[in-house]
Amino acid sequence: MLDRQAELKALEEDAAGWSDTVELDQQSVGRLSRMDAMQQQEMAQAEARRRANDLARIDIALKRMDEDEYGWCAECGEPIAYKRLEIDPAAALCVACAR
Repeated sequence: MLDRQAELKALEEDAAGWSDTVELDQQSVGRLSRMDAMQQQEMAQAEARRRANDLARIDIALKRMDEDEYGWCAECGEPIAYKRLEIDPAAALCVACAR
């Protein structure tokens, strides 16, 4: 999880400029170019929201590790299946509670 956390933070720094406001200067950029730039901006912002969500989930999982609660469902208290944690190490709910 620490590797994934570092990877997400590095991606966040690399993509910082992609979510900047799109200039709508009619003289220097055509309509289709502006639309393309706005679409790229929206995609970059969506990716930034996904990274922020993933980082928050990892932070919560690391906190649960510190509190010896990792691997136990936050809702029902039952153990989370190893395969589920292998697929998503930040999972806080067992399969039954996640449904």
